[in-house]
Amino acid sequence: MVNEERLKETFLELVSLDSPSQLEGLVASYVKKRLEVLGIAYEEDGAEKRTKGDSGNLIAWVDGLKDKEPILLNAHLDTVQRPGEKVKVEFEDGLFKSDGKTILGADDKSGIAIILEVLEVIKERGLRHCPIQPVFTVCEEIGLLGAKNLDYSLIKAKWGLVLDGGEISEVINRAPMANRFFIEVIGKEAHAGLHPEEGVNAIFLASKAISQIKWGRIDEETTCNVGIIEGGKATNIVPAKTAIKGEVRSHSKEKLERQTNLIIDTFKKNAPLVNIDVIDDYPLMVVREDHPLIKIIKGAAEKIGIKMALKTTGGGSDANIFNSKGIVSVIMGTGMKKVHTNKEYIHLNDMVKSAILLLNIIAL
Repeated sequence: MVNEERLKETFLELVSLDSPSQLEGLVASYVKKRLEVLGIAYEEDGAEKRTKGDSGNLIAWVDGLKDKEPILLNAHLDTVQRPGEKVKVEFEDGLFKSDGKTILGADDKSGIAIILEVLEVIKERGLRHCPIQPVFTVCEEIGLLGAKNLDYSLIKAKWGLVLDGGEISEVINRAPMANRFFIEVIGKEAHAGLHPEEGVNAIFLASKAISQIKWGRIDEETTCNVGIIEGGKATNIVPAKTAIKGEVRSHSKEKLERQTNLIIDTFKKNAPLVNIDVIDDYPLMVVREDHPLIKIIKGAAEKIGIKMALKTTGGGSDANIFNSKGIVSVIMGTGMKKVHTNKEYIHLNDMVKSAILLLNIIAL
């Protein structure tokens, strides 16, 4: 039923188009043209005004059986920014990978390709199906900004499938909440050779605070990370400022607050002058195991010989935002592996399986 060759070509065309966050215009235009050929109406919501990008989110609609629950199908248009441009794909023995100099872009162009293939099959086969609301979001990789700025007045579906996972046999129904923190440690500038005693080294103060905090996996529900440290002008100048950026994630609100407060308190204790800003990055995602959407997915998987397992993840996605807006959404796999690295790869056969599973969920 799935046209394997067409799916392959769609994916190759998508990964040939650069689309780092805030520059998704080429891929957005490609998706628009494919929707237009299929006769599917869509709207662009103007989110680029808030994301500072060159494209808004694309929201489409495909009529289906009126007695069935509409399902939102989502994939994001952007890839990580570097090294994500001028991708050269190698395809051999059913495996897609880059030449090793860039990412592949299967995250999330495999999801886009699968959704487009499913829409193609539905039309050419005249399949009966539930109403479908394809939603292609921007700026997912830089803070889920597309989903956060989506025009939800255009959304009719109350259930959603986010094609942004790895294993085909897993449905992610739980994901953590997260805080991002921005800390500026302020010291005092001085000449490092002539008058070092007159300076206060902001890098040293920041390092001292960082060394007193446990990082990485805190427990089975909580992680935290320092991702960026910037400071100093030259080796002969005592640095007056150091900026630290990081995050805390947890499946527990109490643990999230506790770890965030520990970081704040430690920096305040070690630095006389410090500016701290904490941003609520995204909310907790929990879809109960007995939800009708989970049952439909498991039933569809069983029909094609897949034993579906529920999974808890440590990552955030557009599904976190959709759930917070009342759209019960889970994350489904496309087969992508080692994403965000130059060793990213995906098997065409996994993409075919994902498309078949998706068809079995929405076609009746």
